[in-house]
Amino acid sequence: MKRIFYLGYYNLPDSGANFALSAVNKMDYIISAVESLNMSVNVVSATTRKDGKKAKGEIKKIGKNSTLKTFGNYLGKNKISRFIGQKRLKRELKKYLKDNIKPNDTVIIYHSLGYCDLYKWIYEKLKANVILEIEEIYTDVVKQKHTDNEKERKTFEYANGYIFPTELLDKSINTKGKPSTIIYGTYKIEKRYEKIFNDNKTHVVYAGTFDPNKGGAIAAIGAARFLNGNYHIHILGFGKQSEIDYVKSKIEETAKKTDAEISYDGLLSGEEYIRFIQSCDIGLSTQNPNAQFNATSFPSKILSYMSNGLRIVSVRIPAIEKSAVGEYIHYYDEQTPESIAAAVMSVDFNDGYDSRKKIAELDKTFTCDLNAMLEELSEKNETVLQAHR
Repeated sequence: MKRIFYLGYYNLPDSGANFALSAVNKMDYIISAVESLNMSVNVVSATTRKDGKKAKGEIKKIGKNSTLKTFGNYLGKNKISRFIGQKRLKRELKKYLKDNIKPNDTVIIYHSLGYCDLYKWIYEKLKANVILEIEEIYTDVVKQKHTDNEKERKTFEYANGYIFPTELLDKSINTKGKPSTIIYGTYKIEKRYEKIFNDNKTHVVYAGTFDPNKGGAIAAIGAARFLNGNYHIHILGFGKQSEIDYVKSKIEETAKKTDAEISYDGLLSGEEYIRFIQSCDIGLSTQNPNAQFNATSFPSKILSYMSNGLRIVSVRIPAIEKSAVGEYIHYYDEQTPESIAAAVMSVDFNDGYDSRKKIAELDKTFTCDLNAMLEELSEKNETVLQAHR
């Protein structure tokens, strides 16, 4: 059975490791897609513990026939020990990759600023068949200086192919027309559960980051002021403690000024998250449309909402409108509470909408496209290697 390497910040929920749940969910889906093609995946991850305590390196079975390789590490609690710990971890990672990756082995890399200094080495020295999975340009999101943005974009050259979340990002980065495929999010249709709300209200949910740069949570909260008592807005998500506290304070403030209900429902995951989401009727994608990252990134929450059967209200941005799911979205054009509320109230629940059917179509298309790209890149790289022997 052919094996593919997958480098990313991945770990299991009970590991205590520091990782982004959205990234792990996306990686899980791609792992399952690769396994459906009768291949196995060797996930390689340099995660560290959230609490800075010592972590044990190990190999675990994941998926149907894949594995997860992590590394022993200890970062400690001061800057010097963290610096030394990170250096040691990077050495262990490079040693493992050098010992295990052979020429023309396929390596999918989930783009991260923590790994991008390895791209050239894996591509040129190890002569691997590199597929960069680029979800977003991080120096766009965190507003880094221009030189940092150029450095990040330079690392994208060290790839044979790409996986992108939008056609626009493909156009922006893949200027040489290398093989690529598009995946907006996870195309997994979730098991259906009974609704937990029976109050005859329309339940509207925002599930995502509380990052003020993205602004989605605060925009969703603001919309509650312009909804009547037939609506209940739920805020689910994650962020720094200061961001969570701010979201809670805005909810309390807004609740006093509206007949609609609004609640903070914490950070849910797994089956608990799925049950809750399916009990809602409308999902909100309300991030700041003027943020630079919106030009090329696709909100993964849209796919999460669709896989659970929700209608979606979103700000109108090209990355969404021009996507394969663009026609399924209810848009608003101005980033104001009134516009968001108006879009919510315009949703027709008798329109024959079937988001799960569309998700199934996207799943089939992506799996076929991924298989074609893997075969094409493997053949091309093997031809190049033979020419240099």
